[in-house]
Amino acid sequence: MDMQDYTRKFDVVDKKLGTREILSSVYDSLKLKGYNPINQIVGYILSEDPTYITNYNNARSLICRIDRDELLQELLINYLEKDENEKK
Repeated sequence: MDMQDYTRKFDVVDKKLGTREILSSVYDSLKLKGYNPINQIVGYILSEDPTYITNYNNARSLICRIDRDELLQELLINYLEKDENEKK
């Protein structure tokens, strides 16, 4: 098997966006379009229905890159860490 028989993988995006950057971008896009970003993102998380997220600025495609369970886990961890830090 020579080199030409291998599947080549090319990344379309130069750098993979982190969850925080994706969520911030989606939030900003929803806000710019006049939606309540918190309500829309919660609706998406609960239902996994991407139509809660606008297509504006590619927001729907971005949020679909994040695994919903990982998103919930990260949100909970960050919330609890912030709460813990405020108690100190």
